[in-house]
Amino acid sequence: MDLQRLMSLSRKAIDDYGMINEGDTVAVGVSGGKDSLTLLTALAGIRRFYPKKFSLQAITVDMGFPEAAEGLLPIRRLCEDLDVPYTVVPSQIAEIVFEDRKEKNPCSLCAKLRKGAFNTAAKELGCNKVAYGHHKNDMVETLMLSLIYESRIYCFSPVLYLDRMDLTVIRPLIYVDESDIKGYAAANRLPVFKNPCPADGFTRREYVKQLIGEITKENPGARDRMHAAILRADLPGWPEKRNCQNNRNISE
Repeated sequence: MDLQRLMSLSRKAIDDYGMINEGDTVAVGVSGGKDSLTLLTALAGIRRFYPKKFSLQAITVDMGFPEAAEGLLPIRRLCEDLDVPYTVVPSQIAEIVFEDRKEKNPCSLCAKLRKGAFNTAAKELGCNKVAYGHHKNDMVETLMLSLIYESRIYCFSPVLYLDRMDLTVIRPLIYVDESDIKGYAAANRLPVFKNPCPADGFTRREYVKQLIGEITKENPGARDRMHAAILRADLPGWPEKRNCQNNRNISE
């Protein structure tokens, strides 16, 4: 996938769900993973020609893993090339989760602490919106997680207002397949570095990812059909879609 295709899919999501308005300042959470870096380049590209003028801030929450420090310099250079201000927020999240609390299932607490630090930094930088790099595959995995472990039909919303923080979450990559993100990140040599978290690859989400992969292998197109079903499901909390065109083109 090239940048033009990436921006086209991202802009469609932005337009369909009214993610960006005139004068918005959008904080992009940059973890160093392929998803967040791809999102950053997509929004930086869209910013150049989008009719509603908006600005960007890139924010990394430093979890406190010493081995991650080296990966931040290439990200800073990328932000300079994209003309996006870059802020690193120091934290002791790794120490709290793995040493102090010794969490057996650390992901929930870690995510809560990271989001709190990120949202606080976004507010301090004058942002009114925060962009997450959740993509098409994440949507299907979240649906499956909720079915298997929570006995409910749920998927995160493309747009979500956080009233306690007075911030709006947007997810512009919801029409983009993870395989395309991998290809884009590799082809454009984005400064991706491996997640140093010791729990990486040993989570329920990883199990569900592999399960969906097996289902799709045996039933070609199954993941795309699940994604299309989510978009048509009129789930609670989702905004009304502004573009009522058939969704088949975004699931192909």
